[in-house]
Amino acid sequence: MTRLFSDIIVTRAASNSAGFTAAPPGADRLAVKDVNFWYGPKQALFNISLTVPEKSVAAFIGPSGCGKSTLLRCINRMNDLIDGTRLGGHILLEGRDIYAPGLNLVDLRRRVGMVFQKSNPFPKSIYENVVYGPRVSGVRDRARLDHLVERCLKQSALWNEVKDRLHASALELSGGQQQRLCIARALATDPEVLLMDEPASALDPKSTQAIEDLIFDLKRDYTIVIVTHNMQQAARVSDTTAFFYEGRLVESGPTEQLFTHPREKQTEDYITGRFG
Repeated sequence: MTRLFSDIIVTRAASNSAGFTAAPPGADRLAVKDVNFWYGPKQALFNISLTVPEKSVAAFIGPSGCGKSTLLRCINRMNDLIDGTRLGGHILLEGRDIYAPGLNLVDLRRRVGMVFQKSNPFPKSIYENVVYGPRVSGVRDRARLDHLVERCLKQSALWNEVKDRLHASALELSGGQQQRLCIARALATDPEVLLMDEPASALDPKSTQAIEDLIFDLKRDYTIVIVTHNMQQAARVSDTTAFFYEGRLVESGPTEQLFTHPREKQTEDYITGRFG
């Protein structure tokens, strides 16, 4: 089986006008190399290296405070919004260093979408939520926007439920519907990678199943990284899994292998509920 996490050696080179280095042939969709991360003086990540293949689902698991959400937010530089943070190492999107000087952050966050733990629809209509990103990017053609709304809502398995009330407030939707709308909003910018930070943790079992089914369908077109505390969920939806503890990557590999034959006792103890 294909390994999720492999050792790579990359050096930071001169960037082009978009802030990306040249992508080497055959690069992984997403790669993290020797990443250390600090919140002020406190180090939160220690020497993390991993890769995520194209069109697959990678799950990050581990107890609260282990660094999995911190790493997820590093992948589209959301942590840049927090004063005093600092990253060492490299995070590569198709071989291009996303921390290279001069990088276009708007373009990065278009290419790497994010869905948060708590659904956060804008206080606008369902339609305007989906087209928000494209409008910011300058798309004005109504026919194009209409097509985009239908496509993204279908991709997020929400179209049949809302197609007759697209101009109703998004805040009128149920929690599960709001989360799927947030996924549709993320898809509207045509990302290559979709990051999900515990997207079903606040949902009921039926809505959770809908989100899991959606993740399974979306991986045909997108590379997905999901953070979850729910190990059963990780086992159900992911192709590969990484176990984090106290800011360190303990073990990673194909999900079935990690859950049935973990190499590290610490991984086995966490999976079997002995701690965490």
